[in-house]
Parts: sequence; structure tokens; C-alpha cells
Amino acid sequence: MSTKISEIMTGDVTVIGPDDNLQRAAQMMRDWNVGALPVCDGRKLRGMITDRDITIRASAEGRDPQQCRVDEVMSGDVRWCFDDQTVDEVLLEMGDAQVRRLPVVNRNLELTGMVSLGDAATRTGASVEGALEEISEPGVPNKPTADEARHRGAAPDQGNGRF
Repeated sequence: MSTKISEIMTGDVTVIGPDDNLQRAAQMMRDWNVGALPVCDGRKLRGMITDRDITIRASAEGRDPQQCRVDEVMSGDVRWCFDDQTVDEVLLEMGDAQVRRLPVVNRNLELTGMVSLGDAATRTGASVEGALEEISEPGVPNKPTADEARHRGAAPDQGNGRF
């Protein structure tokens, strides 16, 4: 019988609300030593916010972390899995989506936990190599054009493709 995600996931997950501000999100990430938080209305998953979201979508734009709400910078189109799926199914999904962790929901789409590649590897002995290989494939950078760089206040370097 295959192991279900509910058997290996972390069930006691800290969440943040969409109306909370970015300063609170960053403080929670610091306090819990995590880089991502599920965004929930009650137990309903609405998105995820990462330390990268805060940096790229808020700090880089000069937004005030006390005034900017989580739902303004979170990723709303989030991949997730059901708590009754098998570890093998979820590992395939993680590889396809190139993610190392997924929120886990029940069939009512309520958050029940989080699962990571590490959970699968350490709690089941499952081989995560295939998923890790897909996740680790390099992406293509979305380098701004010279006009976009000027608009953002940066000057593109002429020779080496860097700013």
C-alpha cells in the first residue's frame, strides 16, 4: 500500500491572513525560520507568500512593509496537493511544477499541512532524485530590455549581459 501525504506532511502549519502586512509576514518567517507561508482565510488556502515575493514584489518597488498587504504581493495561483494522494503522485507533481514544497489540502480545499521533498525523503525513504532533478533544471532568466531597465532606473551594461 502506498504512503499517503497525510502520513508524512507537517500538520501544524503557521499561516498568515491576506489582510496582514508584509512586516508581520517577514517577522513570522524569521521567527519560524521558514521562507514561505500559506495565506489563508480561516483554513481556506488563498495563496502563498515567500521571502522572495516580499523582496521582488515589494522591497524592489519601494513599498512600505507596514502598509503593503500580503494579498498585494502573494502568489495566488498556487500548486497544492490533496492529503489523500500518495507520496509518489505528489513527487511527480512537485517535479512537474519545479517546487520543493506544497500546501496540502483536504477535499474541501482547507489547508491541512505542508509537505516537502525532505519529508518524503526522510519519512518514507522515497527516492526524490527524479523530482529534485526536474526541480533543479535551470530556468531562463527574464532579463529586462534596455528600455525596461531605464524605466526602472538602472543602466544596462553594454558588454556582458549584466546590469
